[in-house]
Formats: sequence, structure tokens, C-alpha cells
Amino acid sequence: MVEQRGHSTLLFAEHTHIQAGAPLMREGRPLPRKYWHTYDSLVSCTAAGLATTRLRVGTGICLVSQHHPISLAKSVASVDALTGGRFEFGVGAGWNEPEMRNHGVDPARRFALTKEYIEAMQQIWTHEEAEYHGEFVSFDPLWSWPKPAQRPYPPVLVGGTGPKVFDRVLAYGDGWLPSYGPGVLERVPELFRRAEEAGKRVRVVMLAMPSDPKVIEACERAGVGTVLSTLPSAGLSRVELQMDAFETALAEMRGE
Repeated sequence: MVEQRGHSTLLFAEHTHIQAGAPLMREGRPLPRKYWHTYDSLVSCTAAGLATTRLRVGTGICLVSQHHPISLAKSVASVDALTGGRFEFGVGAGWNEPEMRNHGVDPARRFALTKEYIEAMQQIWTHEEAEYHGEFVSFDPLWSWPKPAQRPYPPVLVGGTGPKVFDRVLAYGDGWLPSYGPGVLERVPELFRRAEEAGKRVRVVMLAMPSDPKVIEACERAGVGTVLSTLPSAGLSRVELQMDAFETALAEMRGE
């Protein structure tokens, strides 16, 4: 349905689990039940990719530090190959500290660990004999196929809105994947300026967009390449209502 209605991209969220117990809160609000009822994001991407022919599928976001990089590299490459190069790799370090700890991740080191894991995966995707040696992951030359269909690898879109997120985008990403919120859009020019200074091209994909034509138009003026609405974890009728609202806002913005 997303493809048939003319949209370009469908991203899936990820939580391997949520710790049991109460209260479950994030940013002062109760955590919705959907957080611990998610399908595996890469399995979902494969299902959506094989049910379509043009739709780009991806993660929004993959909690990289909660995977092993050699296994994750193969999974990402497999999805990209099976979908004919239609995968978008949204990545992040996560926010839920008990979830991280259950994976053996020190929350204080999660950003450094995520950086190494992504660098290691990029080596696997781009070399016949891949090798990487870091603090958190180290391996001698190895063979791993398939390689991604996209060259050199699927776009790495770095999630988050923290003060150092642009450092991460420029270090190992191909773009920024923030959720829309206060002050986020105003930061886009800074990213483009820093990328130009570094001699790097980046794109911006904005998540959680409101169905507001003025906000969508402001994103377009700022250079945001893709805007995505959040679809509810609900029945088809509620999904269609949200898509209708977003499409109406897009049409108003375009003067249709």
C-alpha cells in the first residue's frame, strides 16, 4: 500500500526487548506497548522489500551496538542484495540503558562502540578479504558474502539529535536521520556547511513529520531530501487515516 500510494521509503524501528517492570517511561511519558511488540527490523525489511518492486526499505533505527558486527554486516548485505539495492541503513546508539546492559553494552561507551562496529562492517562490505582491529571489535582477514548490491554499501543514516551527532554523521555516515522536533530543522544548514568544509556530501531524512504543509515546505526549503510520517502500530484503517492526513498536507504544500 505504501508503494502503491506513491511513497518512496518505509523504515522499521527496532528494540530487541524492553525490560520488564514499571514504570516504563521515556521523556516523561509512559512507554507504549508497541516498544516490546516489534518484529525484527531486518526481517521486516526483507518482507516489505520482497512484497514491492520500487519501495526503499530500511531501519529507523538499528541499534548497532546490540548486534555483533560480523553477523549484522551479513544481514544488511543480504537484505540489500535480496531487494536489489533498496536498503537504507538508519543507525543509532540507543537510549534505553537497561536494554543495552542486557546486551553487555556499557551505556557510557555506546557511541564509541557503535562507531567501531560500523567501520568494521564497512570493511566487510567493501573488501574481498576484510580486516579490522579496534578496541571493541577485532578480526583478522575474513571472507563474507553476499556483498551489498549498492556500492560501496547501503546509505548509512545516523540517527539522533544530540550535540555531537554531526561529528558522527561526518565520521561514518552518509546522512542525518533525525526525528522532527523543536530546533531540529534549524540545525540543517550547519550540517551542510560542515559537510562542505569536509568535502563530503550528505543528505537529511526527517522522521516523525507532522501532517502540516507549512512544516513540510520549511523542510524542503532547508534542503531536507525526504520527509517521513510515523505510521501507527494499529489496524489497516488507522494506518490509512494517517497516510491520508500526510498526503493531504503534501498536496496542500504543492498547491494541488
